[in-house]
Amino acid sequence: MLRQDSSEDIEDVSLFDADDDVSRRSKKSKIRHPVASFFHLFFRVSAIVVYLLCELLTSSFIACMVTIILLLSCDFWAVKNVTGRLMVGLRWWNQVDDDGKSHWVFEARKVSAQRNKSSSEAESRIFWLGLITCPMIWVIFAFSALFSFKVKWLAVVVMGVVLQGANLYGYIRCKVGSRKNLTSMATSYLGKQFLRQTVAKEDQPAS
Repeated sequence: MLRQDSSEDIEDVSLFDADDDVSRRSKKSKIRHPVASFFHLFFRVSAIVVYLLCELLTSSFIACMVTIILLLSCDFWAVKNVTGRLMVGLRWWNQVDDDGKSHWVFEARKVSAQRNKSSSEAESRIFWLGLITCPMIWVIFAFSALFSFKVKWLAVVVMGVVLQGANLYGYIRCKVGSRKNLTSMATSYLGKQFLRQTVAKEDQPAS
């Protein structure tokens, strides 16, 4: 199935080899991939903790910066290539063809109705909570560093915003589709809310 945006091509393909038969028998509340769930949060939370405590632990700004950037880079790779595929059945990347044209490629696990019922809600909550919360924290750090004139930390927090924001953006696009689909969904929702309010007003008895 192909989806195309006015500004870029978006390709939606099937996820390679979905999980084995053991995962089909898992309960919704059971964490089927504990290692992936751990590392989904470990790198990004560790980067935040190091940023908050680095001035207390060491006076070397270079050591803190390198440690945080390494943690952020490991987190970006792990979330983009491993935890998203295992925990929610999604994966994304951007590739450039021979003509120099950019393509967003999204992979999504094809699930049957029976299999969808056995998906792990706990893992999904962990994935999306970590994916959304941590970039917001880095945005707060960015404003804090800017307003407190900690210019040397701006490069670090901007790196956190960019790397974790890129994964957030990619998985949201992978989950809900292109920007065009997002716009149509928002328009449809607002239209339904307006229609509902109009009907409610008409149903109210005149005083």
